[in-house]
Amino acid sequence: MNKKVIIPGIIGLGLLAIVTLFLVKKPGFPNSGVAETADLHLPEMRFGLPVDSFNIIEGIVKPGQNLGEILTGFGVPMSKVDQLSRNSEEIFDVRKIRSGQKFFLFQSPDTVMKACYLVYENNLVEYVIFGLSNSMSISRGEKKVQRMQKSASGIIASNLWNTMTDNDLNPMLAIELSKIYAWTIDFFGIQKGDKFRLLYEEQFVDTVSTGVGPVYAVEFEHMGKNYYAFRFSQDEGFDYFDDKGENLRKAFLKAPLEFSRISSRFSGSRLHPVLKIRRPHHGVDYAAPLGTPVVSIGDGTVIGKGYQGGSGNFVKIRHNAVYTTMYLHLSRFGKGVSTGSRVQQGEVIGYVGSTGLSTGPHLDFRVFMNGTPIDPLKIDAPPGDPVKTDYKQDFIHTRDSLTVCLYSINWHR
Repeated sequence: MNKKVIIPGIIGLGLLAIVTLFLVKKPGFPNSGVAETADLHLPEMRFGLPVDSFNIIEGIVKPGQNLGEILTGFGVPMSKVDQLSRNSEEIFDVRKIRSGQKFFLFQSPDTVMKACYLVYENNLVEYVIFGLSNSMSISRGEKKVQRMQKSASGIIASNLWNTMTDNDLNPMLAIELSKIYAWTIDFFGIQKGDKFRLLYEEQFVDTVSTGVGPVYAVEFEHMGKNYYAFRFSQDEGFDYFDDKGENLRKAFLKAPLEFSRISSRFSGSRLHPVLKIRRPHHGVDYAAPLGTPVVSIGDGTVIGKGYQGGSGNFVKIRHNAVYTTMYLHLSRFGKGVSTGSRVQQGEVIGYVGSTGLSTGPHLDFRVFMNGTPIDPLKIDAPPGDPVKTDYKQDFIHTRDSLTVCLYSINWHR
């Protein structure tokens, strides 16, 4: 379904990261020329503790369960729990132990089965070790993260997210692609038969995927047209460029939120779902779960924020002398958003709600050009800066090498 790839012949400035990621020795292969040594029996370690020296009990934190309830259940006196909680104050707040997280109790292997260590997994990578001996030590640790360079492809049958899961790919790749093509492809308009192939990095802990990215190159065919994206670094960091070196970043994002559906389009006459009368609808409605983050489609200044009749909670942003946007029916506002404040492109300015005249959670998104409402789906914004002249040849080398790899990936439904 997906496979590792090797990029041949990558040269030029700004390519060190790609060379490193795609040409490094794969984990688990010994270095050539290393002297042979006698076989040694090394103890199996887990969380830095020798597995063979303990009985290990694995558990899940139950709703409402705290450190005391966990430890007293294994015979640890409450006085020791209290001392342990005090000792951990500067390292880990035991009140942040959450239900659903894993814990591991390391017991002595004898008949006494004395509790020696409690390991609490804060997330897939980070953990906390509570020493239950007389010293009652507390320490933090992190599991080793394995980074793998992979390739993938898919043909859209329903939507991008489902295509990822159907092809056994991390669905967060759909989010990454939506960010890369946020200015180029309207992901609410993805068609059956659209397809993609890409080169990317994925992180694993104990064979469990913990994240994806960066994405190095993408070919996305949408409605019969190919859209390329190549990650390339210049003076001030990386950006994504098409095959001609044009920046994929434009003045405005294609949409103010990720992965939903359009429930109502811009119209001069629409039957209002609440009032049951026909009236103009000067926006696009995006149906989305309650609380979905809503972002500003571009840099600008907040010129309005509050509650307004049928619009409910709203935010109004002036981007320049020409364009203004409005975000309606919000459940609440983004942190720090207030009239007069500056916002950046992609900054969360609110969350999807159903305030005002609304039949359910959605965002009513509106765009005004010189004060006149226009269809948000038809904004034409200028692109960002292209590849600089001094880096053009290096970009061409990068593009050509990555393109060879993209074309070697077979399509998967």
